[in-house]
Amino acid sequence: MPPLAEDASPQPVPPWLDGFLDAHLDELVAFRRRLHAHPEVSWAEVETTAAVIDRLRVAGLSPSQLPESTGLVCDLATGTASSFEAPSDGRPVVALRADLDALAMEDEKDVAYRSTLPGVAHACGHDVHTTVVLGAALALAEAVKEGELTGAFRFIFEPAEEALPGGAPSVIDAGALGGVSSMLGVHCDPKIDVGQVALRTGPITSAADMARITILGPGGHTARPELTVNLLAVLGQVLSQVPERMAKAAAPAEVLVVFGSTHGGDAPNVIPTRATATATIRTPDVEAWEHAAELLDQATRAVVEPTGATLEFAYRKGVPPSVNAAAPTRSLRRAAASVVGEHNTVEAQHSRGGDSFAWYARQVPASYARLGTFNPASGAPRPDIHSGAFDVDERSIGIGVRLLVGAALAERDRLASG
Repeated sequence: MPPLAEDASPQPVPPWLDGFLDAHLDELVAFRRRLHAHPEVSWAEVETTAAVIDRLRVAGLSPSQLPESTGLVCDLATGTASSFEAPSDGRPVVALRADLDALAMEDEKDVAYRSTLPGVAHACGHDVHTTVVLGAALALAEAVKEGELTGAFRFIFEPAEEALPGGAPSVIDAGALGGVSSMLGVHCDPKIDVGQVALRTGPITSAADMARITILGPGGHTARPELTVNLLAVLGQVLSQVPERMAKAAAPAEVLVVFGSTHGGDAPNVIPTRATATATIRTPDVEAWEHAAELLDQATRAVVEPTGATLEFAYRKGVPPSVNAAAPTRSLRRAAASVVGEHNTVEAQHSRGGDSFAWYARQVPASYARLGTFNPASGAPRPDIHSGAFDVDERSIGIGVRLLVGAALAERDRLASG
């Protein structure tokens, strides 16, 4: 990345933060391992929600569970009676966001904190995200209590990030962005070494939608395909031609259509009356995402209708692209320069994966950082997220807490200066 500009000098790490982590880092690592061993899937994060609420209450805070689901919100010095309200005096609020849920997959690691629940695993780092935001909340709360800090902060622990369209719409509908002027977060990234932070202004993740294409015909005998509509041949044309047509229609924006499942027929001598295909649609471009359903419908009909088959088209919006705003990204960079050094603050690559953080970024200036979690000295293969072998170097927890606290303070100062 280019050097820091004069107006983006490193954000000093406050001495009280080092003291907090000296006293509490082992506790945070243990908390993360507790979550890792007891994962819960989307909308079922009951014990995870309770564990976070209990620890925040021990610190003297007053967290509130979301009205109709798992997940929680907690305020610090906002002056509101509820975490679902805006401060009456208009003071700016900096929000930190974590996600709570795990994935429906096996944990294949041989570690003491391996998942105790078959078929469920924290393979995307949400246990780390939750622990980092919890640690930041506890550190900031202690500093406010000791009179070492002023400012207003909100901590959002989102349920169901892995479900479509994520838990963020429920958080927003509950009013948790009321008065929020800026939002920050982190995401584990095993492609980056522990001790590094990756940042990016602009799209950092893609939109991720789903489509189901069903084509219908009269069916028939495979001995006489010329007398009917050969749906499997039509399906083959859909698979091979629709992605290219979609890409051309959306140009110059990048839109990627990838088919993940197909089904048509059950007998080798019967041309079926129905064939289906499902696909994901991904793009970093907000405008292309807003028109993607219409463009895909048109591209599919252009292939199917000349064959005599009929089409049923179903499209499900997932999440929009997550677009990091410049100002909060600059605050993250200022914090990273102090926490890991400018030489370890690197440019984040755009990901075609989706993240429900995008919903917040459409409402308020927001940015999330990629937190390096891989130890290159371990000798182990570098895992990917959503893999059964995924784990993190737990030094990343302290780094993440320092990063978010520093960036939150930088955002507080920026917003206070007008």
